Amino acid sequence: MRHKVAGYKLGRNTAHRRSLLRNLVTSVIVEERVETTVPKAKAARPLVEKMITLGKRGDLSARRQAGAYLMTKAAVTKLFDTVAPRFGDREGGYLRIVRTGWNKGDGADKAFLELLGSEKVLDEKREKRTEARAKRAAEAKKAMEEAEAQAQSQSEAAPAEGDEKKE
Repeated sequence: MRHKVAGYKLGRNTAHRRSLLRNLVTSVIVEERVETTVPKAKAARPLVEKMITLGKRGDLSARRQAGAYLMTKAAVTKLFDTVAPRFGDREGGYLRIVRTGWNKGDGADKAFLELLGSEKVLDEKREKRTEARAKRAAEAKKAMEEAEAQAQSQSEAAPAEGDEKKE
């Protein structure tokens, strides 16, 4: 019988499991979407939802409790300033677990653990990344063309100098 048995052990001892879940919750709040295994996602879901509920409370005590659990100050700031206000009128169910596939090595089920409404933020990040890549590619192409032009000018100047030495 499984009376009063709750939570997931995840094949780790208590300290390792606690730090794993703290890191996972912090990453979900900062990144808005994290790929992990399905059992880890299911174990982290109630913890993320508790953090968002603390963020919705918004008082000093809630901020201190969230700061004691989350790993970075940036995560606490983002939780209280952007994530929690997004769910102001919602009564729970802030996360989505989307199964994606399997690990090639061990066959573990993988899933995205993401906040609802994070599509806009993720699209903005994707656009910024593509703009940055395009800018870097343009700079690299320009530098390559300049290097080729410089090499051609040097190769044209070298035979002219050789002709002068022969005379």
